[in-house]
Amino acid sequence: MMEKLDIRNKADIDTDLPLISIVGRPNVGKSTLFNRLIGKRRAITDPTPGVTRDPIPERWLLGNHPVTLVDTGGVKLDKEGLDFAVTEKSLSILAMSDIILFMMDCMEITAEDMMLLEEVRPYTDKVILVVNKVDDPKRDDLVWNYFSYGYQRVVGISAAHGLGIEELEDTILGMLNMERTEEIPEEPDSIKLAIMGKPNTGKSTLTNLLTGRDVSIVSDIAGTTRDVMKATFVYKGTDYTVLDTAGIRRKSKVEEDVEYYSVNRAIKTIDEADVVLLMIDVNEGLAEQDKKIAQLIVRRGKGVVLCLNKIDMLKGPENQLEAIKDRVRFLFPVLSFAPLVPISALEGMEVGKLLDVVWAVYRQLEKRIDTSLVNEAMKRWTTDQEPPRSATGYFKVLYGTQVSANPVRFLFFVNKVHGFPETYISYMKNCIRRDLGFSYVPVEISLRERKRNPSLNDKGPSKEEAEIQKVIRRNTKEKNVKKGISRKPGGKARMGKETERAKTIVRNSKQKKRAKGK
Repeated sequence: MMEKLDIRNKADIDTDLPLISIVGRPNVGKSTLFNRLIGKRRAITDPTPGVTRDPIPERWLLGNHPVTLVDTGGVKLDKEGLDFAVTEKSLSILAMSDIILFMMDCMEITAEDMMLLEEVRPYTDKVILVVNKVDDPKRDDLVWNYFSYGYQRVVGISAAHGLGIEELEDTILGMLNMERTEEIPEEPDSIKLAIMGKPNTGKSTLTNLLTGRDVSIVSDIAGTTRDVMKATFVYKGTDYTVLDTAGIRRKSKVEEDVEYYSVNRAIKTIDEADVVLLMIDVNEGLAEQDKKIAQLIVRRGKGVVLCLNKIDMLKGPENQLEAIKDRVRFLFPVLSFAPLVPISALEGMEVGKLLDVVWAVYRQLEKRIDTSLVNEAMKRWTTDQEPPRSATGYFKVLYGTQVSANPVRFLFFVNKVHGFPETYISYMKNCIRRDLGFSYVPVEISLRERKRNPSLNDKGPSKEEAEIQKVIRRNTKEKNVKKGISRKPGGKARMGKETERAKTIVRNSKQKKRAKGK
């Protein structure tokens, strides 16, 4: 039974700005042009046809005018399967686009090109026919042949080498509705929610459920999602940004270059996220790769929720789910603190509870504790369990403070750092989670050795020595006498002369004072 959620879906593509879409058959250079225009490697590029599958929107500053640029999947003739889904999704962007960059290859025209020519025909007024791979002067004349297809705007470019890009940008600027680009709308702060896990664990299904639209293509084929897909929604008045990532497989399974880049990008997404949903298929159990993902998440101090998906498919005894939970806890000791929520993304079961848990995790990530409260709690912890003694003496925790939130980090000053027992650091982490309200998030503790105060017997320089240093500073205009003079050429010799000179001045001054006293 699909759970009714109080979710207000937001457009996954910013339609407040002019929308410019790049369409064409596979391997015509759409992603290369997309990356060239936005000035960064956002879309994965590879000679393999059909690398891009889901539409990839990105805000692009064209001159001083902000627009939304969308890279679409390659259009194919297939009427079924994954290729058909990609084609349907790409063609759905045409109607909502303000400008369509229709890409073709100057060296080859295929049946897919001809089919797309007819699909784009109703939008002729907003089409720029972009003829790609014009990277040789001998190919310039080929561009003129493309005017025969009836489009007024034809621009020859080389996306790979950057040729003709300036002319293309000028053509786009000439078609823009400037009234829509006068103000740059600010993007609201939102909780960034990364959905990670092995392929086919239900990541894209959950993304589409949360956003209320087919943001990511769902397929039984493992590795359907390749780029990191972004979409937004609102739940209980809070904005969320969902980051649907490619499924991470073992390195031995990563045979394609395309998938290699997908995996690397998914890992980088952890840095961008606030909370990570680690998806686990209850029917398949855990893999070594899940543990590696978990370690990456903890190392970066991110919030994490263990999401047991596909509970609607469990057909075993009533205690089967509890047994799965126990097994997950046993195999994930590094995530002993992380909440565990069983759901069914397909049926919408317990998804509301999942979002409530995500909110609770995020609140703890952003929490800050006053230093006085930290030290009050620390006194109780050290009283209940003192740090163990070593061969060189006792270890002591003197005081501590929280140095950052999201990630949650604490700094404790101790009498000596070397050899400080890891078991006691773990003890303090558990105490922080239990007593300071960080039960759901990873906690990092750093140690710093407190410098000893100078000995009470060390009275410092005598009155006479202080007077000599004062005179040297006045004569040389050096605030730090030792560093200021000695680092210059002949500094040591000069230092000796200035010292003798200062001694003479101080001695003569004392004699004058004594003479006046008589």
